[in-house]
Amino acid sequence: MHLRSDHAETDLKVLRKLIRENPLGLITTGIQSEKYPFLQTSHVPFVLDIEDESSETELGTLRCHMARQNPQCKAMMDNLTENPALNNVLEQEILVLFNSPVQHYVTPKFYSQTKPENGKVVPTWNYAAAQVYGKAKVYFDTKSDETSNFLQSQMEALSHNSETRIMGYTGGDAPAEWTVSEAPSNYIDLLKKAIIGIEITISRMEGKFKMSQEMGAGDRAGVVNGFATVQSERGQAMSKLVKERSDLKEAKKAEKAAQ
Repeated sequence: MHLRSDHAETDLKVLRKLIRENPLGLITTGIQSEKYPFLQTSHVPFVLDIEDESSETELGTLRCHMARQNPQCKAMMDNLTENPALNNVLEQEILVLFNSPVQHYVTPKFYSQTKPENGKVVPTWNYAAAQVYGKAKVYFDTKSDETSNFLQSQMEALSHNSETRIMGYTGGDAPAEWTVSEAPSNYIDLLKKAIIGIEITISRMEGKFKMSQEMGAGDRAGVVNGFATVQSERGQAMSKLVKERSDLKEAKKAEKAAQ
């Protein structure tokens, strides 16, 4: 990921929030195989586990499950079966990409300062994303209690997060969440044989909020006002996020000047 200082987000709490609010990640692997492509990517919902939420340094782990018939999974399983010394941990690093839904084309017309002064402006695209890297342990032995227990725990955690955080099914005045235990246990056991589990120990996490911070204050204000006139939820959300990031830039600048 190209990270210029204006756009880089290093606060892990912000990146954790982005991931948890947008858990559908793109998992990418690069595995040498005679039967499958070297690079493969799949859309998969993830669970991010953090032991100490107050920690400013803990990266945590990502968990997911995938269809055993997915060619990407077959490449992983073949690689690990052929290399038992790896103990089911892929030798190659894995990349998972998470995107914010707040992304938008930016027209040069919004640059209310630079465009009328000299016209030296071009279109761009604003977006926010997090890239997560790490080593993955793959749980694919259908006869293993370790695999069964991992998949059970992962499915329960993913369902709980999705039901409560996404659907708002928290009980009380809201509906109660659906739980895995509501499905017949023999049905769940059958499904577990059709999937594999993946646990990624995160080694680094990079975040980018490209929200017009590279522009001057006048142009940033123009972008905020411009998106405020766009009659769509995404346009309104972009206006708000550009304003937040612009205010954050000015606050950091003032803090640095005061030192």
